[in-house]
Amino acid sequence: MSTDPRRRNAAPPPPPPPPPPAEPDIPITQLDGTSDEKPSSAANGTPQQHPGQQPEDATGGFKLKFCTVCASNNNRSMEAHLRLTTPQATATPSNTPSSFLPYPTISFGTGSLVRLPGPSITQPNVYNFNTTSYEDMYEELKGKDARLYSHNGILPMLERNKGVKWGPERWQDWRIGVPRVGKRKRGVEVSNTTGGPVGGEEVADSEYRNDKGAMGTEAGIVDIVITCEERCWDAVVDDLLTRGSPLNRPVHVFNVDIKDNHEEALVGGKAILELADELNAAARQERDVVAKDGVNGFDAGHAGARQGFDERVPEILAGWQERWPNLPALWTLAWF
Repeated sequence: MSTDPRRRNAAPPPPPPPPPPAEPDIPITQLDGTSDEKPSSAANGTPQQHPGQQPEDATGGFKLKFCTVCASNNNRSMEAHLRLTTPQATATPSNTPSSFLPYPTISFGTGSLVRLPGPSITQPNVYNFNTTSYEDMYEELKGKDARLYSHNGILPMLERNKGVKWGPERWQDWRIGVPRVGKRKRGVEVSNTTGGPVGGEEVADSEYRNDKGAMGTEAGIVDIVITCEERCWDAVVDDLLTRGSPLNRPVHVFNVDIKDNHEEALVGGKAILELADELNAAARQERDVVAKDGVNGFDAGHAGARQGFDERVPEILAGWQERWPNLPALWTLAWF
């Protein structure tokens, strides 16, 4: 078929115009200023890291945060604090991998004063919480009677404590949820409204980050509280009820009944570490389940995200108790 002679010398049609530039992918923000878009970590299948949770690459994996409590924050709670923050190379009887890297840990006492044995039962050495360091106690008792306090184990105990943290802290003065960062304060005043320390003189060369197990506890929150005496457990549970759960965050409160002497504290510290390993293994499994959608509510302490772990705790404790029948245990689920 012949072509129209009028079109033989016509110019070719112009090329189509280029497509308009793509609009930038601006996420839609919610009323609180946060974005509806999932973070890049969720897009590639990695669970979102909650600000209060320590980076896993720095800890060898997820770690629960622990708090150990006894009467004076000197013997039993400090032995457990040391065990939980010292790298281990063993495995529990249930073949659960042990803590090759330390757990985030803090510790407290529930007594009104720090009481250490003196020359007689009616002459204890008494100190204030939050204002006296283990170093100060050590030097004072060494000056009083080095032979006596070395023989009864007080000086070796204080020597150990000096390597863990600055000094004894009182549970009732702990402001839960307030960051534990910067310099520690001496001479703390207690607020009647908040029940926590609100002032005090800063201690030179003493920062929270120097405590063993401080990494991961900067947010002032823990997942597990372990007391070492039933009256301490009662004091902790009563105090949490009095505070009224302002953070609405679940916390498991255990009691492992340990006699207040150096030998029993060593045994109790080993048992507490074993319990911590089993709890952490279960928490890691349940955390992986709820983190599949890319939003990690487990680290944020959401009750729904932790329901699976909460339901497994009684079974874990029952199995642990069978192996440690001489350390009677209590447990309850409380709220911060």
